Amino acid sequence: MKVVFHEDFKSSYTMDPAAADGRMEAIWDVIGKRVTFVKAVPAGEEDIAAVHTKYHIDDVRRMGIYDVAALAAGGAIQAATIGLEEPCFALIRPPGHHASANSSWGFCYFNNMSIALEKLRRKGKIKKAYVLDIDLHFGDGTVNTLGGLGYVTLFNPSSSSRGDFLKQVQKNLPTEGVDIIGVSAGFDYAKEDWGGVLERSDYTEIGQMVREAAKKCIGGCFAILEGGYNHKVLGHNCMAFLEGLGG
Repeated sequence: MKVVFHEDFKSSYTMDPAAADGRMEAIWDVIGKRVTFVKAVPAGEEDIAAVHTKYHIDDVRRMGIYDVAALAAGGAIQAATIGLEEPCFALIRPPGHHASANSSWGFCYFNNMSIALEKLRRKGKIKKAYVLDIDLHFGDGTVNTLGGLGYVTLFNPSSSSRGDFLKQVQKNLPTEGVDIIGVSAGFDYAKEDWGGVLERSDYTEIGQMVREAAKKCIGGCFAILEGGYNHKVLGHNCMAFLEGLGG
């Protein structure tokens, strides 16, 4: 399975849990010999500007985060493009699902998912998309940037029960009429992370559900990293998900 990555994502670009030293390495150490890496390239400013205002882009630049945030957005575009042909994962940071057009919070700067899907739509590669956000925290930025555009269906499952969470995912995944399924893959719902709900095997099952739904739709699928902060389990939960998504 292809994984989009860049060594610059290992850098600690600011003081927050998503930028913590060792977070990328915690995933790399587990998946490194089991996937094929594709080097991430930055998104062009025109792709970022299709989702975010000039004020916000300039603000991210003033914070000194622009280069790594643009690289993350570019990695998401690459994963989505590859995902049209085969399942793909973007091992990127900063995360993005709390980034709206003119603002951001929650360790996010640019909305990687929205930038990727808007790029595919503008290029005529997709007409309909579905976003499954399995992060512990609601993806408000993705809803704000994509929710009113009409071509994307978004779903954020929420539950304190493993079984109910998985049932929500299964029930709400599309079975037709979608060109691509994108997963905002946060791993902070994990049993040993902030959420304390999902087992490692649950991530494999979610990946399998997404892959099967994409097949039914005769479409593609991809995922991008969002949250997940316990370095001891993050890589293993990520690998479990990739095993399901990639088959």
